Amino acid sequence: MVETGCGITGVTPSFPARDLLRVSHRRGHLVVSSHPFGPDIYLNNVGEMQKIYTHSDKCTRFSFREPTTSESISAATCYFGNVTKSQIPFSWGWLQLGWIVRASEGVFANPLKDAQGNPITDERVLKSFLNGFEKVRGIYLCKNDFGFAPYETFKIGDQRGGDFGRGGLARVLEHTEEEIAKNLVKISSFYEKGVDVSEFDQVQEPILTVASLCSDRVHDNYKLHVLGDNRLNQLRGYVFGVLNSGYADTKNLDLAI
Repeated sequence: MVETGCGITGVTPSFPARDLLRVSHRRGHLVVSSHPFGPDIYLNNVGEMQKIYTHSDKCTRFSFREPTTSESISAATCYFGNVTKSQIPFSWGWLQLGWIVRASEGVFANPLKDAQGNPITDERVLKSFLNGFEKVRGIYLCKNDFGFAPYETFKIGDQRGGDFGRGGLARVLEHTEEEIAKNLVKISSFYEKGVDVSEFDQVQEPILTVASLCSDRVHDNYKLHVLGDNRLNQLRGYVFGVLNSGYADTKNLDLAI
């Protein structure tokens, strides 16, 4: 429901204020929280974003939903567009991109959820959802940003940003049919030592985890780390919330661009 008024009493609702940011996403736009939620574990950050907020002195009420990995990357790319290299993006902590499942043959991004709203981790079930979709440059890209990148399509360890962007992992996280994941390459360009992809090794049993990006502010501020082992949701970090379109009409809001 869209609420655009404060009620007959004229009293401003006692909800916390959150500014919004319109970011480019694929061929359109996405509205996200201007500052990420956190630092906390992923599920707590998601719970926080689902509360009711208001926009500055506006009376419109809204909430956020958890992003897909590609939506997180679009939001992060916008953030990078407003800083300089000397500010070392991500030095403030881990950016939680979204759910992935590391399986025996590859990595599933944005796994579909069961009736209870939990990410599906059964590898056979996840593979069945790939039926009807053709490989695009070695990876599967399905509806709702669900996708699959076989291990042979990407490299683990230190690598140049361009090489990382051409790999299947970057492309499935960004959910792009292009030859290169342009947003992730743009982000990696801030790091002169390139990219380090870790904890994406082949596993025997499926592992549900949260893919994350960071630059180690203590040891290595000049390398982008891509982590695939935020198991048990214990790594504290930040996540951008995506505006829940069921609550707010963004045409009535003054959005930062």
